Formats: sequence, C-alpha cells, structure tokens
Amino acid sequence: MATNPKNLSKESLDLNSNSRLFKIYKDLKYESLKCNTYFQAYEDLFNKYVEKEIVFVEIGVLHGGSLFMWKEYFGSKAKIIGIDLHPQAKELEKHGFEIHIGSQSDLNFWKDFYSKVGKIDILLDDGGHENNQQIVTLSESIPNIKDGGIILTEDTHTSYLKQFGNPSKYSFINYSKYLVDVINSRFPNTKTKTNNELKKKIFSVVFYESIVAFKIDSEKSIENTVLNNGGENLSYVHDMRKTDYFPKISKLINKKYPNLHNIPIIKKIIRKIFFNHNIWIKIKNFLSLKRYFK
Repeated sequence: MATNPKNLSKESLDLNSNSRLFKIYKDLKYESLKCNTYFQAYEDLFNKYVEKEIVFVEIGVLHGGSLFMWKEYFGSKAKIIGIDLHPQAKELEKHGFEIHIGSQSDLNFWKDFYSKVGKIDILLDDGGHENNQQIVTLSESIPNIKDGGIILTEDTHTSYLKQFGNPSKYSFINYSKYLVDVINSRFPNTKTKTNNELKKKIFSVVFYESIVAFKIDSEKSIENTVLNNGGENLSYVHDMRKTDYFPKISKLINKKYPNLHNIPIIKKIIRKIFFNHNIWIKIKNFLSLKRYFK
C-alpha cells in the first residue's frame, strides 16, 4: 500500500527536506508512484541537466503525474517524452508531452522509436520491471544515448522477488553486474567476457538501493593504459603489496637479506614461492574472505 508523502516518517521527510524534486512531487495534480528514497538518487544524477536542452524519456507514465514533475524540474528547455502500453496515455499529449505506445520488451518497438526520436539524453525505466523488459530496454537504448547521458533503471528490487520470476541467473541485477565486468574489460589482459559494443559506450555503473544508473560516454570509454611518469626510482624501495600473505617470512627476508630483492632471479623465485597467487594463498584467501560474502 502506497503512503501519501504527507504521512511519511520524520526520518523520510528530513531525508528529502532539501530536495526540490520532492517538493514538486508532493504538489502534483495527477497521480505518480515513487519511492521516498529515490529522490536523493534523482537529484544526484539529474541536477546537472536542469534548464538544459535535453531529451528526457520515461517508460511507464500511468496517470502522467511524473511527466509533469519532470517538466517542472528540468525546465522549459527540456523535451519530455513518455512511453506506455496503454493507448489512452496518448491523452497526455494535450498537455504538451510526446507519447509513444508500445512494449519495452519488443525489439521492433525500440528500433522504430529511436528512428523517430533520434538520440536522447536521459532514459528512465519505470516500466513493467520484468527481467526481459529491463534488459531489452537497456541493451537497445545504450547505443541511442548521447555522450554524457544516463540510463536509469528503477525498482530493481524486483530482481529479488518471486512474482517477477526471481531470483534468476538472468535477473536485471545480474545483468548489471555483468556490465561491470564489461567495463572493467577495458583494462588490458583481464580475462572477462566482453561485449565490445557495450564496453565502448558505458563509462560507469552506479548502484543505489533499488536503482541502477548507467552513465554513457564513448569518448571516455577507452582502453586503459598503464603509465609511468619517468620519475626517479629509489633503489632501496621495492614493491611489498603481496608480502602480507606471509608476514613473518617477509620480515625475516627483508631483515637478514635486504638486497635479495635487487637480484632479478632471486626476486622472481621468492615471489613465485611465497608471494604470487599459488594454491596455498588461494586456500588461505578462500577461508578468510568467505565470511565477507554472507
């Protein structure tokens, strides 16, 4: 059962006390269903687009309340577009909105939509929340977002709910985690499965409670390169990142044989035996780190 904003707890009201968007939402004439924690994420992600010439698209407009909210929030320069399954949503066009009717899980719908609308700045998915709807929408929209734009998928808690067919290997949240692997594949030699088209478009993925945001920027989504500024190398300093696996052995070697690290072959042998990720270190890590994943 949804709660009227006026009946929220003091904690929730205090959370949104500085949110201009929440103040607009409370006074809407037409109904809109939103969660009280979303407004902080909205402000965090959307504030920089206020009073800018942008194209904003929301999936799932229902009674139209949120379209009025976004219109007031972004200002007169923004073009607000709604997508819904219900044909009567077209009635909202008399208020100055552009409305498209279709299914977000239909590949042909998206092909037709972007051929008419062109590239957009922001896509907010508040549609049906099924895995296939969210994943198809995201995948088909990524190539159609302008650099510097955002795709925001909300109500992602449905990835954990039985009525939405979850938990599932192919939930939207798992797809989002997969896309984290995709963007990290831009670092050389990482052994991750990649989708080349996506890793060249998604600059970052931001997780909030029940919201995942994808920041799109092809100019920034380039392969990583390790740099060395060519500065002075202090000969008495060596890399100790992995020495904490066997601290007593490491301390003994450094104390009795401090120059061993300067002999390449000896350095290689020491690291191979004690410091690299051999089977003993993997077992040690498994036993000690397992508790963090409960």
